[in-house]
Amino acid sequence: MTKKVIAIVPAAGLGKRFNASIKKTFADLNGVPLIVHTLKRLNSEELISEVVPALKAEDIENGHELVKAHDLSKIKRIAPGGKERQDSIYNALKLLEQTGIDPESIVLIHDGVRPFIPQGLIENLISDLENFDGVIPGIPVKDTLKEVSSDNVVVTTMDRENIRAIQTPQAFTFGVIKKAYDAAYAEGSYATDDAALVEKIGGRVKIITGSPYNIKVTTPEDMELAEWLMARVNL
Repeated sequence: MTKKVIAIVPAAGLGKRFNASIKKTFADLNGVPLIVHTLKRLNSEELISEVVPALKAEDIENGHELVKAHDLSKIKRIAPGGKERQDSIYNALKLLEQTGIDPESIVLIHDGVRPFIPQGLIENLISDLENFDGVIPGIPVKDTLKEVSSDNVVVTTMDRENIRAIQTPQAFTFGVIKKAYDAAYAEGSYATDDAALVEKIGGRVKIITGSPYNIKVTTPEDMELAEWLMARVNL
C-alpha cells in the first residue's frame, strides 16, 4: 500500500529580518503572496495528498481565502501557529494525530518561505526514507567557515569538506517525527531544524543533494533574488 504523504508548512513567523511593515509570509512576489507560491508548488506535487499550513491565529481567515482564490485543493485545514517555528509544527502534528493519522504516513516539513522546490526532490526524499529515520536535502558549503568567540575572534578554521547547508522539505514518518517532538517538549529543548530533534532521540538521518535555487527568503535581498529566479529559472 502506498503511504500517505502530508506536507506541513510552518508560516507563522514575524520575519524580523525582513521588513517591519509587512509579514514576510504575505509579502508580494510577482503579484502573489510569497506563501502562495510555496503552497501552489506543494499542491501540484502528485505524491502529496494533503498540505497543512500553520498560520498565526489572526491570519487563518486570510489563509482560507487564499486557498479558495488559488484553488489549493489539497489544503483542507490550517493549523494554528505558535510562538516559534517548532511550536507551529508541533501544533500541526497534534492536529494530524487527532484525526487518527497512520504512524507510517510520511510527513514533509517545508518552510513557507522556500517557494522553489526542485522537481524530483520530494520523490528522492521519500524513496530514501525506507532505510532511515529522516531524509533531508543539503548542499556543500563553498565559503571558508571559521568558528569565532563571543567577541568575534577566530577560534578555528573548520573543514568544510564534510559540512552541508541544510534545506527543506525534510521527510520523516509521522511516528518518528512525533516521537522526536514529544521528547523535545518533555525536556524543553528547541532546535533550528526538525532533523536535529530526530538526531537527538538517536535517529539516523540521511542527507541527499539539495539545490542552490531552493532559497529561503529571509531578508529583502532574498526577495530580490526570488524575483530574479522566478523570471529566469524553470524549476
